[in-house]
Amino acid sequence: MPIKVLAISDYREFHSVRPEAEIFIGLKKLGLDVHIMTYGDCEYAQRFKDVGIKVIDFHPQAKFDKEEQQFIRETLEKEQYDIIHLFNSRAIIHGIRAAKGLDTKVVLYRGYSGNIHWYDPTAYLKFLHPRVDAIMCNSLGVEEIIRRQKLYNKQKAVTINKGHRPEWYSGVEPSNIREEFNIPEDAFLLINVANNRRMKGIPYLLKAMNELPEGLNIHLILLGKRMDTPENMEIINDGPYKDNIHLPGFRPDALSVVASSDVFVLPSIMGESITKSVIEAMSLEKAPIITDIAGNVELVEDGESGLVVPKKDHTALAEAILKLYEDRTLTKKLAENAKLRIQTELSTDKTITKVKELYEELLEKKETVR
Repeated sequence: MPIKVLAISDYREFHSVRPEAEIFIGLKKLGLDVHIMTYGDCEYAQRFKDVGIKVIDFHPQAKFDKEEQQFIRETLEKEQYDIIHLFNSRAIIHGIRAAKGLDTKVVLYRGYSGNIHWYDPTAYLKFLHPRVDAIMCNSLGVEEIIRRQKLYNKQKAVTINKGHRPEWYSGVEPSNIREEFNIPEDAFLLINVANNRRMKGIPYLLKAMNELPEGLNIHLILLGKRMDTPENMEIINDGPYKDNIHLPGFRPDALSVVASSDVFVLPSIMGESITKSVIEAMSLEKAPIITDIAGNVELVEDGESGLVVPKKDHTALAEAILKLYEDRTLTKKLAENAKLRIQTELSTDKTITKVKELYEELLEKKETVR
């Protein structure tokens, strides 16, 4: 009998969930009996059905709800799943409770490398819950955080990156962002895509811009919400490149804007896993400059597929930017290798194989116990 899996997740945002959704399409093609519990009107629901995946039109709405938990419980009892794979907070809380006392193996997903502490009682409602059989970690940094917790079976954490396929981005055309913001066609264009939060380290990138020699043909686009904070604007206005730093806000055509750039810069200081925006930029053949925080550092081989600098070090960040500005041959080489790294080391096919192996290992342990 094929392994029978129920995944519970929200698949309404097509592009953001693609790396996850494609795992289950791949598992179905490998012969697993896959069912998906999600919003029935989402675009991916039809894609799931097209490959023979059963779609259950349901997703928990409340943080704690006995009726929603009971619906999942009844589904588990009726279908006799081998595995239940839970991807977001509401799915995790309801799914763990619904699986109480059943033989179904419970697998969680964790893509963020912070905010799990063994002394926090709420952690035992989700990732440190004793009912959990495995945690699929999106990076070694996430796995390390979980294995660091006391009073917990550290063997439950396993790193399986959410892979990508560069061909997903083959149809992305560069935007007219240069024309829109009067950026010269020959300008060296840096880009960062994020919603501005402390963990993103945007002030360090702005300070790096201020440390560059004056008069260089360099421009920076900060794409995302809340980039124009008083702190950011003060740094921008104090520097020599204030007219070369552009804040378009949120843009639905973010990928096209990235395709118009030369280098993607990620100055994060904490909390990342392997950031999707960097993977997208690498897939679009853009050279990345990233900081050496846990998780993201796994994305790039320093000097081969990008540049890695110490976190919170705006001087080192400025030096990396200047290095690529002055050596376009190196920039091109890093960009080509970045795309190749996604194809070979962070591919969806690898992810699918590893998830299948995880399921098989869990079920093998189950049989051994019996």
